[in-house]
Amino acid sequence: MTRLKLTTRLEEWPTHSPFRITGKVWTSVPLLIVELSDGEHVGRGEGAGVYYRDDTPAKMIREVEAMRDAIEAGITRVELAQLMPPGGARNAVDCALWELEARQRGTTVMTLAGISDPRPLVTVCTVGADTPEAMAQQALAYGPVPALKLKLTEDPSNADRVRAVREACPKAWIGVDANQGLTRATTEALIPVLMAADVALLEQPVPVGLDATLDGLKSRIPLAADESAQSLADLPSLIGRYQMVNIKLDKCGGLTEALEIAKQASVLGLRIMVGNMLGTSWSMAPAYVVGQYCDVVDLDGPLLLGRDRDVAAQYRDGRVEISPLVWGGKDEAAFA
Repeated sequence: MTRLKLTTRLEEWPTHSPFRITGKVWTSVPLLIVELSDGEHVGRGEGAGVYYRDDTPAKMIREVEAMRDAIEAGITRVELAQLMPPGGARNAVDCALWELEARQRGTTVMTLAGISDPRPLVTVCTVGADTPEAMAQQALAYGPVPALKLKLTEDPSNADRVRAVREACPKAWIGVDANQGLTRATTEALIPVLMAADVALLEQPVPVGLDATLDGLKSRIPLAADESAQSLADLPSLIGRYQMVNIKLDKCGGLTEALEIAKQASVLGLRIMVGNMLGTSWSMAPAYVVGQYCDVVDLDGPLLLGRDRDVAAQYRDGRVEISPLVWGGKDEAAFA
């Protein structure tokens, strides 16, 4: 097995404005960067971690450094999954291994994943939680994009938020994300408002651990599990409560497990969504691979930042296209 050289660093990327969801406001996004080199080729991985599990880049870099000997000995993705738990640290290393292998073979990660003809994807454009009027203005600022995702909170303004954005954007597909901010009762009260506004998806209404309170809920709007679906092991518990799973590489520990979740979710009859924990195009590119299999795509993280990588994902009219030159391609790729 070829020995590898591991390089790690922390980066901080400011948001272009404060971004608010239930229980959290970002003004900047800390990231862990992992690079793996065999002396000729370099693979890169970016991890944001899972903030609500105290999985922060500052903690993640220590986790990776603790595995330095095993990683530099030439670890495989299978061995990595056996030695590190799901989370942002494993994600960064796993993605670096994918890109390194693609470059060693003179191909792309898409090809390694069995995708011969990747397509541009419609991505939701996220509207952070704010006053109804401010959220309507946020939505309009994106232009006539095909899909929006509204962040809701635990306060009483959610119905007005939804109505304001729908009035401002009458033709857009709209999903809403409560980030655990609702209860069974407030979910039931909100559903008629969502139906009247033609909302197509309700993501993670109740807190993790209270999913059973959704049992028997009558909703014609599909429910998506996010915080309640951390890794492959959580899929069976979603059946009967959720109709969709939101796969995030930082939660499940990388592209390797994300692809397996997509496969198994389909077997279980769950629809598939891919999301992100914020980050630059180096985070979006591996998730873009998973997005080729998804019903709903949420890969707009760089749009919430003040800037992106020099070689970056291309966003146009609510669609995203990520070239292998950004991440996951041959060594001719430009470095940012």
